[in-house]
Amino acid sequence: MKTMRQQPLAADTAPATDRSAPFARLTPTQRKVLDGVYSGQLNKQIAFDLGIAEATVKAHMTALMRKLDVRNRTQLAVTAQALGWSESALTH
Repeated sequence: MKTMRQQPLAADTAPATDRSAPFARLTPTQRKVLDGVYSGQLNKQIAFDLGIAEATVKAHMTALMRKLDVRNRTQLAVTAQALGWSESALTH
């Protein structure tokens, strides 16, 4: 029986000095949406805080998940944490 090898997450293989590189590709609005996800907010709450439509938040979520190569919001938050994201990252 063949077994599949587990591929390491991007966060596991990224050099410590280049941990912010994935975040550099994000737009300012995507960063704000990621901040909301990281804080545990729902799409509706993020939309209200940013003054945008919930559908727009969903579009940004899709782009974030594609850019960070994850499949859902839980993986998005976990990957963001592993890559060094913090709620204060918006000021960087």
